[in-house]
Amino acid sequence: MYETLPGIMIPSDPITLVLSTILCLLFVLFFFGWKKNAYNLPPGPRPLPIIGNLHILDMKRPYLTMHELSKKYGAVYTLQLGVEKVIVICGYEAVKDALVNHADEFSGRPKVTMFDEMYKGHGIILSTNDNWRAMRRFTLSTLRDFGMGKETIERKIAEESDFLVQKFRSYKGEPFDNINNINAAVFNIIIYILLSTRFDYEDPTLLKMLKMIHEIDILTGSPMAVLYNTYPSVMRWFTSVAKKAIRNLNGLHVFIQEAFTNHRKQLDVNDQRNLIDSFLVKQREEKPNPKLYFTNENLTQLVADLFEAGMETSSITLRWGLLLMMKYPEIQKKVQSEIDKVIGTNEPQVIHRKEMPYTDAVIHEIQRFGNIVPANVSHATTQDVNFRGYLLPKGIQVIPLLTSVLNDKNHFVKANEFYPEHFLDSSGNFVRNEAFMPFSAGKRSCAGENLAKMELYLFFTRLLQNFTFKAPPGATLDLTPAVGFIASPMPYKMCAIPRV
Repeated sequence: MYETLPGIMIPSDPITLVLSTILCLLFVLFFFGWKKNAYNLPPGPRPLPIIGNLHILDMKRPYLTMHELSKKYGAVYTLQLGVEKVIVICGYEAVKDALVNHADEFSGRPKVTMFDEMYKGHGIILSTNDNWRAMRRFTLSTLRDFGMGKETIERKIAEESDFLVQKFRSYKGEPFDNINNINAAVFNIIIYILLSTRFDYEDPTLLKMLKMIHEIDILTGSPMAVLYNTYPSVMRWFTSVAKKAIRNLNGLHVFIQEAFTNHRKQLDVNDQRNLIDSFLVKQREEKPNPKLYFTNENLTQLVADLFEAGMETSSITLRWGLLLMMKYPEIQKKVQSEIDKVIGTNEPQVIHRKEMPYTDAVIHEIQRFGNIVPANVSHATTQDVNFRGYLLPKGIQVIPLLTSVLNDKNHFVKANEFYPEHFLDSSGNFVRNEAFMPFSAGKRSCAGENLAKMELYLFFTRLLQNFTFKAPPGATLDLTPAVGFIASPMPYKMCAIPRV
């Protein structure tokens, strides 16, 4: 019945052989699959073979489908992208529970092919483990030293606001596209902190960098990127989306590497002028350590991360703000009345903000309504975690859906409308709303949050102090967000009518 090989007994009867094979397979499945079966994932839409739930997603704006699915499957559900299971978390309470109450467990980043190929685990946004902790600690400390909360950076933003006002005046009330001007103004703030320099708005190097950053956003948020990350081994033969994104990122890296090479030649340990100087000093201090974090690769990507995050988010929010002021002229007029009353023709300062509850509410509502990072940056679990009755495995991708927080009807009564009263009480005083979470929350929240808040207030008030913004004659103002990882407004033209 059995044939033998040294140390092995093989059944010779065909039926016995089949039964033995089945038994072995069941044993292997039981032995290796028991842990998988032990997990208790939340329910979700039924997946199809190979494609999972891709067929039900709005591929241009998947966050809309994800938010809609939460109405059927609850605040925590499973979505399947191809063969990968993803946990989607919706609504303020559930997202806060994950990112704040379980901050450590949800602080990882998932393996995403396109991002792995682009960023290679360097920098701050998509790095993980000890490298991420070292880069975040350094970034928060250095931004605090050179930017956030400092009078020097407030002065720099005020100066840049003047340049932007001059640029807007040069159009003499005629229609123009504000994208490059606003991008350049905000970019000049972050590049001052990083490199102690400033670019003219027409500088070819600046325009080239702005173009590369914008294209990275469009490419990484495109439907082709979703398909590429779902089926990388197949899609790399059909699309060049990853190659184009990498080409743009490499172009940005070339500029950054040239900059820190020049800084290294002029480095004075006792006179650290900016973030790159501080990094290079850390690099020198770390050299004897075999476990290096302050590498050239980390410096290059950290600066690129801060370029992307520090420019795109604030400039896009400002562009939403001006579009909404044109759409709702009565709100624009109320903001201007408050500016005239509190500031007059003086230069706006951060200390004025507490005396301007309506303007403060409008800025918050612009951020909420603009909803510029609707799907958040994906997280991953750092360990097996019990969460809201489910056992989630280590390393599973998690999407804490920010659009579901900023549009949570339990916290924003007119979630689908632009309604500054979300942040005002019955007496017109500014009130905080706990579900206001445009910078995300927890250990992966935006490192430049305080700087962004200062930029938004100073640029916004300075522009509305000097101009009334109107749509060109016959223009239609579309509030539909463009396609991309960051939800920017559709391109539009505006007229800046001088007030003073």
